[in-house]
Amino acid sequence: MAGIRNPVYSSEYEINQFPQELLEASPRESYPEIVSDEDTLTKQTDVLSDIHHGTNLQLEQESFHHDIISEQNISLQEPMNLAKNCRRTGYDEESVEKTRDAEFWSKWSKCYSRHSHVVRRIFIVILNACVLGYLITAIMFYNTQGDCDLEWCDGVGLLIILMVLTYLGLIYYSIIKKFFGMLIYKHILIPIHEWWSRLMTYRYLKTASYLLPLGAIIVYLILDTLDNTERLKSCIGVVVIMVVGFAFSRHPGQIRWRPVIWGLCIQFVLGLISIRWSVGRSIFQCIGNKIATFLAYSDAGSTFVYGDLLIDNGYFAFKSLSVIFFLSFFVQILYYYGAMQWVLLKLGWLLQKSMGTTVCESVNAPASIFLSMTESALLFKPFIKDLTKSEIHAIMTEGFATVAGSVMAAYISFGVQPVHLLTASIMSAPAALCVSKLFYPETEQSKTTAENIVIEKADDNSVLDAATKGAMLGIQLVLGIIANLIAFVSFIAFLNGVLSWLGMLVGVEGLSSELILGKVFIPLVWIMGVEWEECEEVARLVGVKTLVNEFVAYQQMGESKSAGLLSPRSEIIATYALCGFSNPGAIGIMIGGLVMLAPERRSAITEVAFRAFIAGSATCFLTASIAGMLIPDDILS
Repeated sequence: MAGIRNPVYSSEYEINQFPQELLEASPRESYPEIVSDEDTLTKQTDVLSDIHHGTNLQLEQESFHHDIISEQNISLQEPMNLAKNCRRTGYDEESVEKTRDAEFWSKWSKCYSRHSHVVRRIFIVILNACVLGYLITAIMFYNTQGDCDLEWCDGVGLLIILMVLTYLGLIYYSIIKKFFGMLIYKHILIPIHEWWSRLMTYRYLKTASYLLPLGAIIVYLILDTLDNTERLKSCIGVVVIMVVGFAFSRHPGQIRWRPVIWGLCIQFVLGLISIRWSVGRSIFQCIGNKIATFLAYSDAGSTFVYGDLLIDNGYFAFKSLSVIFFLSFFVQILYYYGAMQWVLLKLGWLLQKSMGTTVCESVNAPASIFLSMTESALLFKPFIKDLTKSEIHAIMTEGFATVAGSVMAAYISFGVQPVHLLTASIMSAPAALCVSKLFYPETEQSKTTAENIVIEKADDNSVLDAATKGAMLGIQLVLGIIANLIAFVSFIAFLNGVLSWLGMLVGVEGLSSELILGKVFIPLVWIMGVEWEECEEVARLVGVKTLVNEFVAYQQMGESKSAGLLSPRSEIIATYALCGFSNPGAIGIMIGGLVMLAPERRSAITEVAFRAFIAGSATCFLTASIAGMLIPDDILS
């Protein structure tokens, strides 16, 4: 028994020296061979009992030590756990509160998901009730004023028009198109399109569809000018400009006459509406005023940054160019919500079906009436990189042939009649497409038709990101415009300096490029309808506009008008002829703006720029010729 130690005085017991079966068995079962007599058996039994007793004592001792150690560990951990619990009590309460909030909103979300259609209907009913209540309140307030004029452009009349247009659009898209759109498309639109396509397969019918509108215009002019055949002289200007455009066409054998003829016809119809119809003049004038008012809000930001002195005096770099920041900011937000893409596609589809032009060049035409050439390009900036050369030429021509609504106020301050100023831009919009497709026909496969154009979603993370990106894009545009404008205007000044020196050597004082073009343009302004006695003065103004800019030309026209050098008819024709950004400085602005939006198309943009400049000038002269045909004597009086 040497392996056994006293469990009371020893901390370890070598219990592993004894087999487990020996410890668990009874004495008789463990040592049957030593059980010989009673005494021996008793002694052996006592020994085995001591062994079992010692084993139990050892196990109890180890358990006792283990309990003491566990109690000590617990006693040490209790203060630590208590401190941790004290620190976590606040966090646990906050976590419980958050859990309760999450459960609350989760229940509301599930409830809304089950009854979302009911909630939406209730919201729509409440919203329409509020709108109707506001309209009724406005009408009641209007009645209390005792004024019979609804003020269709500014007052409650405009509110009624906007309400009617809004609800007509909602009815169309939520009811007519949703439930009857496919039926109308299959049973009405497709049969009409197929019938028209079959007719256009006959060459003579196709030619007749182009010539009939022109014939109707000629008949109308003959009947309308019976009492004043002098107006028919302007018809010569239309014919000459179209012939010159065909002669200098880039691809005369590939001209598509549909956009050319339909563009000319639409220009004539717009002239009738805006010149001969007083309601039409009021509508377009109201639209122009609203666009100008919207753009004028940029003065608030530019005045805050630059001060009242620079803005009130109308410095170009601080007042006019600041509009680009605001418009770029606004357009980028519209792109983020997808509104601008929708407008582009719908308006482009309409003009494409009527004139056969593509989306971007079609949308840029009406946009150029109210926006500048670089501002309108922002409307379709994601697609500029995919435009063909003919489309780039058309976009630049539209920019050169019109003026922006933001600068019309400056021209009006010189004494220009605002009605004719706006009418000139409206008529020049379709005419620009007509002349552009005559000067530079389409020979490539377009990627921006209504059928294959890909409307890209904005990659902005939020509306704030979109707004910031739009404002930053305006910085690049403004810098590009300023750089090219300084360079081109400086070059014209250098050219005039050389001509002045050459003229001085032969005794000709004041020789300049404007003076030379003033003499060259005398036959042109005569065929536009200007009286011969005033042709030299109007030709000089056209020369100033072509080589300097329309701003200076309108300023000098105001001086000529005050001096009595222009009759009312010559003044109106000159107003239409000068209404366009076609000047060398504008070439720099257009190139700088488009290159900043699509750097990879720099070569194509610069290649067609000068031809587009000529086409834009021709568009202004074409508009002046048609205005000369349509202006009656009562307007002159």
